[in-house]
Amino acid sequence: MAELIASRPAAGLVPVRIADLSLTEESFGALTSLSPRRGAEGALGAALQQAHGLGWPAPNRSTQTDGARLIWFGHAHALLIGPDPAQGLHEHAALTDQSDAWVALRLAGDGAEDVLARLVPVDTRASQFETGHTARSLLGHAHVSLTRTGDDAFLILGFRSMAKTLVHELELAMNSVAARKGG
Repeated sequence: MAELIASRPAAGLVPVRIADLSLTEESFGALTSLSPRRGAEGALGAALQQAHGLGWPAPNRSTQTDGARLIWFGHAHALLIGPDPAQGLHEHAALTDQSDAWVALRLAGDGAEDVLARLVPVDTRASQFETGHTARSLLGHAHVSLTRTGDDAFLILGFRSMAKTLVHELELAMNSVAARKGG
């Protein structure tokens, strides 16, 4: 019988470093989708605040504490990143473990916005897409969640099955940006 060996979604694909840009894989622990039960939005927000120190995110926003992040993931839907969900949250929301379903990439460095401008139909300039802003979009032809995590840093969540495609698309755009800068 074959033995299965667990591996990271982007194992062997990253890190990629080109000029001032880097693409790495993030490791968070648990990824849990939360969908509030009808009429329980307020109770869920209070339970999240008490258990994880996180408020329910506004549309296209994320909230964060040390070791935990909550990303808006669509209408009445958010993704808890980091800790296992606290006991009792299931009373207010449908919880689904998504830990093995996603690849988490970090694009960082001078020119990260220029890389994304080639791939994402979202204005990711800092004046429009501040730290903590998030969007569900396409990167090339792959569906992603894109969150600004710093001045020149982005968290890109994509389907695990698309890891190779996402890294390839990002690497091509990174090379293009570096070539234009003469790097």
